Order: sequence, then C-alpha cells, then structure tokens
Amino acid sequence: MPSEVGSEVSSRVLVENGPDQGALWHSGSFVQEQRALHEGRGWADLGHRPIITVSGVDRLSWLHSLTTQDLEKLAPHQWTQALILSPHGHVEHHLVVVDDGTTTWIHVEPNTSEELVKYLDSMKFMLRVDVADVSSAYKCIRVPGLPDLIGGPFRIVARNETLVFAADAFEVGMWAIEAERIAAGRPRLKFETDHKTIPNEVGWLNTAVHMNKGCYRGQETVARTFNLGKPPRRLVQLHLDGSVVSLPPHCTPVMYQEKQVGFIGSSALHYELGPIALAVIKRNIPGDALLLAGDIPAAQELNLS
Repeated sequence: MPSEVGSEVSSRVLVENGPDQGALWHSGSFVQEQRALHEGRGWADLGHRPIITVSGVDRLSWLHSLTTQDLEKLAPHQWTQALILSPHGHVEHHLVVVDDGTTTWIHVEPNTSEELVKYLDSMKFMLRVDVADVSSAYKCIRVPGLPDLIGGPFRIVARNETLVFAADAFEVGMWAIEAERIAAGRPRLKFETDHKTIPNEVGWLNTAVHMNKGCYRGQETVARTFNLGKPPRRLVQLHLDGSVVSLPPHCTPVMYQEKQVGFIGSSALHYELGPIALAVIKRNIPGDALLLAGDIPAAQELNLS
C-alpha cells in the first residue's frame, strides 16, 4: 500500500508495506510513467533491492555449479538471471546477475539476501570466492531503455553516485514497473511462487534455466517435468472485469466451478490493458474457462512462457 510523503513533494507516493516498502510507488500520473517505461524513457531507483557481490577467480564456475544458469562463460557486462533450487527442484532464490570481468554483481528480492549469503558461504569449501552483501554501498537503477526479458536494462551504482539521463527521461515508480512486468508475464519470486513452485510452472525455462548445462541441485525434477511436458500448474495472465474498482491482492484464491484452482500472484492497473493480474493455476483448467479472482470475473491469456 502507498503512503503520501512530504508536503513539498506531495506528488511522490511511496510503497508503504510489503517487499517494496520505501520504494517510489508513483509521482502523480501512472499513465505517463507507464508510457515512458514502454517507450524506453523510464528510469527507476531500485535501491530497496539488495546487492550481493561474488569475487575471486573461481566465481563464475562456482556460481555455474550452484545455479540453473550457464554462467561459466558469462561475458562481461551481459545481464542474465538464474535460480537456486531445493534438492526437490523447488525455487528458493531468483538472481539477476552481471559480471564486470573481476566481480559478479547480483541483485535479488528484498528480504532474501541474508538467507542467500548464508547458503553461498556454506558452499564455498576450498574455492577462491568471496561473497558479500554490499547493499549499504551500492544500489540498482533501472536505466532508460526498452524493457528486456529480465526487467532491465539495469545498472549497479554507488549509493552516492548521481546519474544524468537524457532530457526526456522520466522517473517511474513501482506501479509502472509492476504493471509492465505483469503485462509481460514475468514471474516474481514470492509473488508468483510458493514453497512448491518449480521453474517449469512459471515460464523460467530458457530464461533463468539453461536446459543444456551440467548438473545442479534440483535438475532432475526440472528435466523430468520438461520431458513429460506436464507441470502441475501454469502461469496465466488474467484480464479482470474492469467494472470492479478494487484489484485482487496477492494470494487471492482463483476459483473455477466453485473450487479453488490457484492463486493471484500480482495485480495492477495497466495504462492500456486495464486491470490485469498474474495467477498460478492448475494445468488442467480449460484455457477458455471463465475464472473468479476472489469475486472478480477474469479471463485467461495463456502462452506466457
């Protein structure tokens, strides 16, 4: 939920609670901000997202062995994403990764960095790597440019660094960022995932999972489900009844024929599509089925992965 801040900057509304707490929600016109993002003119301060660094000569081969992504030959300054899975293939962490040639920089979901650093430290063994949470000194900026598959383009900068963009660049808040993400069908950890989510269900195959790389924890589940072609659930975009004023919050039950068949991950008011949401539902629900997001009628759009 947003909160108004400061009489001198009354148009700036911050996120009041949830993982994005303290980030900008919007600066007055969500339509103008979403359009700027769509046109490649939008930028956003994502300083609420933790930053983790991995240094040392073994860093890329080590991260390659721990994650779902092929990071061993990651080119400098090339952004990618990776997952860390449980032994049973359930998604535990989502990493957005770039390497500058000497250090690997990772930004992750709020409130997940402590657990991630602890896990990485436990897996160092005798390898030449060093893991650090550098969130107090660095932050992530979503810089102007057309949206990509990860949600960028991004840049990691020192917290005291001031970036200067083109004159037509426009600061956007999490309302625009989230609306763009939902419209693009990109899942978000702890929004479109729960304790039993596998990558095959939410469209992370071939974006955060490299299907031809070597062994990693949880690979057997991913490969088996891929070969069978039958993940238990699927990610869908919902077009919500626009006559309803409110949006369904996270974890709102999705109903079909009076039975719960899934849950709402995220919802937003999009400047062109209107009220939309991402939901995770059972795989066997017909694609043309009319669903209820709580008490709001909703139609599915498939093929997001």
